[in-house]
Amino acid sequence: MAATENGSPLPDGEEEASKFGFQRPEMYSTNLANTVDAYDRHVFLCYKCPEDWLPRVEDSEADPLPKVLSTAVKARKNDINVKTKLTICGGCNGTNCSDGDVLIFPDMIKYKGLTEAKVDQFIDDVLVNGKQWDSVQPEVLTGSHVFVCAHGSRDKRCGVCGPALIEKFKEEIELRGIQNEIFVSPCSHIGGHKYAGNLIIYSPDSEGKLSGHWYGYVTPDDVPEVIDQHISKGQVIERLWRGQMGVSPAECEKTNEKPSKVKEKKAKKHLSEAPVKDDKVIAPTFGCCQGSKGTSCCNDGNSNGISEPKGTKGLCNLSCWIGKWEQQELLTAAAVVGSVAAIAVAYSFYKKSH
Repeated sequence: MAATENGSPLPDGEEEASKFGFQRPEMYSTNLANTVDAYDRHVFLCYKCPEDWLPRVEDSEADPLPKVLSTAVKARKNDINVKTKLTICGGCNGTNCSDGDVLIFPDMIKYKGLTEAKVDQFIDDVLVNGKQWDSVQPEVLTGSHVFVCAHGSRDKRCGVCGPALIEKFKEEIELRGIQNEIFVSPCSHIGGHKYAGNLIIYSPDSEGKLSGHWYGYVTPDDVPEVIDQHISKGQVIERLWRGQMGVSPAECEKTNEKPSKVKEKKAKKHLSEAPVKDDKVIAPTFGCCQGSKGTSCCNDGNSNGISEPKGTKGLCNLSCWIGKWEQQELLTAAAVVGSVAAIAVAYSFYKKSH
């Protein structure tokens, strides 16, 4: 039993907090970066509430739908080309989901009403073949989605920290009046209970692209910052950041950088690679008035499909005009020199003939 500084026992609530909550000694004792396994797609099955989940809800005979779906995904692992993670999320208490609803990220879609009998067809259509599920029309998800690990039967730390974080998120969301913009749900074990409070955020990044970031050691005091900095501005909170969807920890460790930086470098490398057509490398295009191999959209006043960047049209036209003026001056000078030379030759012949 935990005790206060003077040796007296702590009240039950405070003792629980000191052992399993945000005051436990292990908080902030581990480097969180790159503690997320690589994956490229996240499937959430909405099913009951955290207090109803057994420690291994995906393998429980008492929970047939999670078990059937989990077993089928594992059996078809070699057929599913996209590395897929499966997690259970709450289908109750105002989470906008019902038992059997399936949420898929980064696709940002929801399928309603999955049953044990339809699992195989769902996996074939959606996860294996990447098609729309024939049985159900998908709904497009909007806003930002926060999943907080609250799987108390699996680990007491998440059982204590998770509900407190969810409650704080709801308070802050209501305070800001953004109930239709941020959606918070409890979820089952996602790995790293020692990092509780654990949460995953699927929301647009600073460039508007959907990203999935994991955070650990999150406390209720951090929730306003998570909303204002990460969700609203798309800026990662580095001290709490565990990793993200789409990049493996190994890739990050090679460069000692966050996955977001690795993805950025990959994108730049991809863009810098010259395309190949008919076994010939196509040279990259440049700015409006500087084309590849000396060609320019300004040579003859025709852009040939090359558009000018915003705010540069006047500058480009000026550059083109100057270029044409310089060209005309050179031609004129050449003509003058040619004329002088011709006169000199004619005069030379005239002198010889006389």
